[in-house]
Amino acid sequence: MKKKIHPAYKVVNVSCACGHSFTTGSTLSKDIRVDICSACHPFYTGKQKFVDTAGRVEKFNRKYGGDYFKKPAAPAAKK
Repeated sequence: MKKKIHPAYKVVNVSCACGHSFTTGSTLSKDIRVDICSACHPFYTGKQKFVDTAGRVEKFNRKYGGDYFKKPAAPAAKK
């Protein structure tokens, strides 16, 4: 391998929007900020979380009134 062509690999701090922070190695020389990490991601936590930055969930609920996912009533059984 050629010498002095690879970027320096440094230890940086990663901070999440949920407040969790940890250290990792990176070629960036500054700290990294992320929106979602393994401490708050639904795949790892098993909890469902809506990440809504543009108000899309509220807009959907206003448009459909929250009744969109309700199942229709079962028809009455014939005698």
